[in-house]
Amino acid sequence: MGEMVTFSSGAGSTQGYLAVPDFGPGPGIVVIQEYWGLVPHITDVCDRFAAEGFAALAPDLFHGQTTTEPDEAGKLMMALNIGQATSEMSAAVDHLRSLDSVSSQKVGAVGFCMGGGLAMALACDRPDAIGACVPFYGLIPWPDLQPDWSRLDCPVLGHFAENDAFFDPEQAGQLEQRLHDQGKEATITVHPGAQHAFFNDTRPEVHDPELSGHVWHQTVNFLKRNLEVLSP
Repeated sequence: MGEMVTFSSGAGSTQGYLAVPDFGPGPGIVVIQEYWGLVPHITDVCDRFAAEGFAALAPDLFHGQTTTEPDEAGKLMMALNIGQATSEMSAAVDHLRSLDSVSSQKVGAVGFCMGGGLAMALACDRPDAIGACVPFYGLIPWPDLQPDWSRLDCPVLGHFAENDAFFDPEQAGQLEQRLHDQGKEATITVHPGAQHAFFNDTRPEVHDPELSGHVWHQTVNFLKRNLEVLSP
């Protein structure tokens, strides 16, 4: 359904996977990868968003590198150039908003694992352009990336897992409290019994099909409600 595209990013260019709806323009979504890279699970999520009427773009933050080994994925994540990644995500936002297939003035940010934290950082960095943010089981593991939470200007719907060795429920609760303390609209749900990456259907050892179906429906409705109302 989708295809790889190239778009301008700062002084250079960035690639990403773009999927657009078959039936007219729709709200835009930036989909941010897990620490495995731009793998089939992420492109499939973009295709699923397109089937729901969204235009979804996943920037390739690892520039063609992917892995199935956790140790290697962790190294790729911690070696990520945060400044460059921030610039590339912002460029993805601008590219989406330039497309005829995108109807919304503001776009959504959805991220998984590592991408969940980056989606939150993007929402803080681009309050002018992000109208809704959905982080899946991901916070911010980089010491040099400290978002200015006061800049956040969109509702947040977070999906986290009770059994998560990477981003534990206490950290998710602290995020929700921090946002509430600043008067932000945020609902962070820690799903009982769920494992980290429960939404990833390419990882049967942790995937929860029933929960995934529920949170997908909730996420799609949340994004449509908060983005379509902003459409011209």
